[in-house]
Amino acid sequence: MANTNIKRRKSIKLRIRKVVNGTAETPRISVFRSNKAIYAQMIDDLKGVTLVAVSSRDKELAELKGTKIEIAAAVGKKLAEKASAAGITKAKFDRNGYLYHGRVKALADGAREGGIQF
Repeated sequence: MANTNIKRRKSIKLRIRKVVNGTAETPRISVFRSNKAIYAQMIDDLKGVTLVAVSSRDKELAELKGTKIEIAAAVGKKLAEKASAAGITKAKFDRNGYLYHGRVKALADGAREGGIQF
């Protein structure tokens, strides 16, 4: 059962990546969600470089208490904070094959609240 879910997510991921490409001006926000943590990074696909990366396992965010959705929103806000420090205001959102629901949506909303436009 799990193998088919992995294949399904991979095919969706490849379909999304055909359309969503990041540049230095508008990097791609890639989201990875595990059972315990959530990770987000802004990527310049032209150079193949990660510009900004944030995780719920970072020192400041690991101390937060709350639901996984609340922590994901905090990760999105922290990502926006680091991006604005790097001079990034616009981005493209790559949900990485996950449904735009729950923690993925909370991270995107937190990034929007922090000032990133996508």
